[in-house]
Amino acid sequence: MKNISHSLLTALVLLTAGHIARADSGKPAKTTGPLRVHPTNPRYFTDGTKNRDGSPKAVYLTGSHTWADLQDIGLSNPPPAFDFDAYLDFLKRHHHNFIRLWRWEFSQWTERDKQQPFYCTPQPWNRTGPGEALDGKPKFNLEQFDEEYFQRLRSRVAAARERGIWVSIMLFEGWGLRFVPNGWRAHPFYPANNINLTESDVKGIKGINLLTLAWPKVTAFQEAYIRKVIDTVNDLDNVLYEIANESDFTTTQWQYYMIGFVKAYESTKAKQHPVGMTSIGYGVDDLDRLLKSPADWISPNPDHYDYKSDPPASDGAKVIILDTDHLWGVGGNVSWVWKSFLRGLNPIWMDPLDRVSVWEPTPANGEAVRNNLGYTLDLAERMNLTAMKPLPDLASTAYCLANAAEEYLVYQPKPGEDFFVELKVGAYRYEWFNPSTGEVGDSGIVQAADGKQQFKAPFEGDAVLYLKVQ
Repeated sequence: MKNISHSLLTALVLLTAGHIARADSGKPAKTTGPLRVHPTNPRYFTDGTKNRDGSPKAVYLTGSHTWADLQDIGLSNPPPAFDFDAYLDFLKRHHHNFIRLWRWEFSQWTERDKQQPFYCTPQPWNRTGPGEALDGKPKFNLEQFDEEYFQRLRSRVAAARERGIWVSIMLFEGWGLRFVPNGWRAHPFYPANNINLTESDVKGIKGINLLTLAWPKVTAFQEAYIRKVIDTVNDLDNVLYEIANESDFTTTQWQYYMIGFVKAYESTKAKQHPVGMTSIGYGVDDLDRLLKSPADWISPNPDHYDYKSDPPASDGAKVIILDTDHLWGVGGNVSWVWKSFLRGLNPIWMDPLDRVSVWEPTPANGEAVRNNLGYTLDLAERMNLTAMKPLPDLASTAYCLANAAEEYLVYQPKPGEDFFVELKVGAYRYEWFNPSTGEVGDSGIVQAADGKQQFKAPFEGDAVLYLKVQ
C-alpha cells in the first residue's frame, strides 16, 4: 500500500528547500501528558489537564503524516535530508496535533522489478563489519546501536512536543516484509547483512514471519531495540507507540506479546505511554483481532464496516485513530474527515505532500483535507469534548456529536438539503461553519421547541452546524 512515488520524492525535496511556508502564529503550547485513555469517554485520550468543571479534558488527535518523517528516503545514496522543522511548521500552520513517525526496516530496496532502488538512513544499528552486507556497506552489528538514529528519534519527538504535537513511534514495519520483492534479504537481520545471526538462527524466515516468536535470538534483538527506544524517549510526554505497520495475521500473537513487553518495561519507568496496534490494510477484515488486543488504541481498515464512506460510531471499546493509510493507502476527502470526527473517531491522513497526486476530485483536495483536519481540531478544542458522544439518531443527517440538551455538532454532507436536529426546549446559540472556506457563514440565537428543529445551511456546499445552549 505504500508506493513511495517519484512525485513524493520531488515534494520532499521541495519541503527541504523551504517551499512549504512556515507558521508565524506565536509560540504554541507544549503538549502535556503522557496520554492515557479517558476514564469516562474512552473514544479519546486525556493528558491530565482539566475542564472548567474539574473533569479530565478529552484530547482529540488529528493530523497528516508522511513516510520520511524519521528516516531519510530517496533515490540517491545517501538520500536527501528531510527538513523536519519545516514539516512541523507545516503541521502547525494547518493546526494538526498528531503524526505517525515512520520506521523503515530496509537500508535499500526496490518495490518492483527493474525499479531504481530507494535508500533509507539512518538505521538503529551500527555498521561495523567485518565484511560487507548485500548492499555493499559494512555488515550490521546488532549488539551495537547507532546513536545517530536514537538521537534523531529523541530530537524529533522533543521538537514536536514544543509545537504541541503528539507522536506515535512506529517500532516495526510489516508492509515491506510482506510486499517488497526479496525484502527479507534486504533486512538487517538477514544473516548475510549482520555479524550476529547465522542461517540456523533464522532458518525458515522468509519475510513477514520475521515478526513472530519462533526465533528466540531474533526476539531478543527486537526486545533490546524496544528497550533502547523506550530509554530514549520515556521522559517525553508526547509519545505513543505503534507496534508494527500493516503486519498480517501471522504476527498477531507477536504483536500482542510486544504490546505487553512495552507496557511491562515502561512500568519500571517514570512514565507510561499508550501502545497501539494497526490493521493489516485494506482487503482483509481484522477488526476482531484489534479489539481483542491489549492495545490502548487501534487503527482499523474499511472491510468490516464502511470506514471510507460511512464510518460507524465509536462505542469507546478502543480509542480509534482512523488512518487513510489503511483505508485507501493514499486517498480520502473533506467529507470523510467530518464524518469520522462526528462519529467519535480520531481521523489522520497519509500525506504524500505532492500537489499532483490522486486526490478526489482534484489535486486541490489535498490542501482542503489538511485544512479541514485542522478545523475539526478547532471545534474539538472549543467544545466540552469530554461530555460529547456520537448520537446519530439526534440528526436526520446521522452525523451528530452531542451532549444532549447542552451542545451539538452536526454535519450535513448533502448540499442544499434541509435537515432536522432533535433538541430540548430552550435557546441555543448557533454557528454555521463552511468547510470549503473555513469561515463562519452565519450565527445567532435559535429558540427551539422540544423536539425536531429544522435547519438549512445559508451557503452552498456541505455544512457544519454548531449549537450550544444559552
